[in-house]
Amino acid sequence: MWPSLPGFTRRSLLALAAAGAFALPAQAQKTIEWRYGHMNPPGSAAGMQAQWLAEEVAKRTNGGIKLTVYPSSQLGKLQELAEAVSTGTIALSHNTAAGIGSLHEPFAALDTPYLYRDVDHLMKVMDVNSPVMKKLNDGLVKDAGVRVLYAYYFGTRHLTTNKVVKQPSDLAGQKIRAIPFPIYMTTVESMGAVPVPVDWSEVPTALATGKVNGQENPVNVVLSSKLYETQSHMMLTGHIMNAQVIVINERAWQGLSAAQREQLSAAAAEVRRKATDMVRGQEAAETEELKKMKMTVVGPAEGLNLAAFQSSVRKAVDQKFGAKYGELYKTIEAVR
Repeated sequence: MWPSLPGFTRRSLLALAAAGAFALPAQAQKTIEWRYGHMNPPGSAAGMQAQWLAEEVAKRTNGGIKLTVYPSSQLGKLQELAEAVSTGTIALSHNTAAGIGSLHEPFAALDTPYLYRDVDHLMKVMDVNSPVMKKLNDGLVKDAGVRVLYAYYFGTRHLTTNKVVKQPSDLAGQKIRAIPFPIYMTTVESMGAVPVPVDWSEVPTALATGKVNGQENPVNVVLSSKLYETQSHMMLTGHIMNAQVIVINERAWQGLSAAQREQLSAAAAEVRRKATDMVRGQEAAETEELKKMKMTVVGPAEGLNLAAFQSSVRKAVDQKFGAKYGELYKTIEAVR
């Protein structure tokens, strides 16, 4: 039954209804509840930005979308989380580009070692509106029903071991944990080590028991996960400049109204900026903090032969992935 309002005809009331004038009040609308699962500790940069997203989304949607964050591999291991977003078991997660490559292979190229000129270049490439990401995102949606929501600067990866390493030959026979994806396995092997695929949830135990002799990660991860307790040296190899990629199930995305998508995208842009600024701004201080934890940091000033690592890694990557990703590498290089 139509309300009786002075000055309004039935036709004018119909027009108002079509325009949404009689929409249900916010408190009567059903809240969208999503799960965001990831592998990192809540106090890490990755864990913090996930929580920031939940808070920012709640604020911008006035509670219309609720994200519950499950850190520390509570909902699965690295590969399981990627697949869970694809199937819709969870709505969101984050991963390395190579991890997303398990859903749409070309994404793995974004984690190629020594690929980016600097962090600014990386972040321009990883912008969801860049020509590189638009094309990759289209393929990801088509292949896996997953969409990149945003990507932030995760850090630059360095090597940690229990001995000083200055050149690739120093890693002969050393078992180094590698993320269980081809680009990472090849990187560790070309650095001179024996790559051992270990899921992140198992790394602390693998280091403590000697299953592996070392690993590679940004300084924030080394510090927040207390890897200095089992690793004595960190070599500033800077072999992979990483962005962490936050993905959302495509059906969940398509289920939003246009206004909700705008709100979610705005929240994502804010968290991307905030997390990137935090990681960039803290890298130097975190490296100094590791020194205070009695970790020996070895860079070029301490005799690290960075050119030898770059030459060895680039040669191996070109041999294994050059034909497959060559055109994509050219597109990435052209981003200014």
